[in-house]
Amino acid sequence: MLNVTRMIKGTSFKRKSPPSMQRPVVVWNVTKRCNLSCEHCYSASRDVSYPDELTTEDARAFIKDLAEYRVPALILSGGEPLLREDLFELASLSAGLGINTALSTNGTLIDEKMAKRIKESGIYYVGVSIDGDEQTHDMFRGERGSFRRALRAVRACIKEGLKVGIRFTMTKKTLESLPFVMELAKREGCHRLYLSHLVYVGRGRRLSADAPDICQMRETMDCVFHNVEEMLKENSSLEVVTGNNDVDGIYLYYRYLSKDPHMANSIYLELETRGGNTAGRLIASVDSFGNIQPDQYWAFHRVGNIRQKKFSEVWSDDDQPLLRSLRKERLSLLKGKCSVCIHRTLCGGNSRIRAGYFYGDLWAEDPACYLTDSERGINTDSLKAI
Repeated sequence: MLNVTRMIKGTSFKRKSPPSMQRPVVVWNVTKRCNLSCEHCYSASRDVSYPDELTTEDARAFIKDLAEYRVPALILSGGEPLLREDLFELASLSAGLGINTALSTNGTLIDEKMAKRIKESGIYYVGVSIDGDEQTHDMFRGERGSFRRALRAVRACIKEGLKVGIRFTMTKKTLESLPFVMELAKREGCHRLYLSHLVYVGRGRRLSADAPDICQMRETMDCVFHNVEEMLKENSSLEVVTGNNDVDGIYLYYRYLSKDPHMANSIYLELETRGGNTAGRLIASVDSFGNIQPDQYWAFHRVGNIRQKKFSEVWSDDDQPLLRSLRKERLSLLKGKCSVCIHRTLCGGNSRIRAGYFYGDLWAEDPACYLTDSERGINTDSLKAI
């Protein structure tokens, strides 16, 4: 995840310890059940009960292990997490043990009463998905009225004093709604706007054809960066972050290379320190059945299960084949243009799972990279050698 606002402002978080010594942010899909049928759902959830999900006892043991392991944050996701009956009990346990606890929701179940329960449970941040104006959002979410209820959730949570972010997934169908969503986030007083690039998994897999092309993506990011620059001039408190495409940071570096070399150098050093894509390193995912994955998009690439072995033990095992590849070997395993790109140390080859779903090879080049060959430092001779 790239915090564009902080990066441009020059106040990006500087790590106090090497990434290898840091604990991951954990995304826990508390249930696979969801009351909506969104086109780009990465878990392909339905409104049905899924057998063998983690029990309350399983979940409590898991959360206590996370606290002892000193993970910085736990994101309660789904499915729709508010459909899990013991959610607030588990959120209270997590927050009470000192874990920053956040909620990722479609917002349709949140009114003022529910917002109050969320706040009382110790959850400090709520991310609500909004895909555009009412017509666009309702189409993507598969239910009329879902936009109005999501907006109700944003307002209720802000009124309750919670930090609130809007999540927006960028596809060909939603790009024209981005200005609307950015203005909505500012107008409603949101703390964060999270812009997610499309990852072709779950229902999103069939949307690979709806992924913006290179020109569309560059134009979109130019617009995002410009808007952030304008918001900083206005002293807006809204933070804009992007996710699922580490190329955004490199593209931002090139934006400042000619007009502010000092800022460009600062951006470059920050990206270098971060080390690129964080799957299997600084982010982890656990699904509703206890399966541990490099992040929430790696549903079919499991590295363990918390019912069989503690999360902390699995995550600390650098000899686990997939984790070792992602942490120590990924640059040497890259193929195609990613293998010869001069910026591969900055993005780490970007999204390996997107490459895997698109090409059938985890180490193929990421199809969502929107840098030109010139920006990648690739010439004809190097391409022939691939």
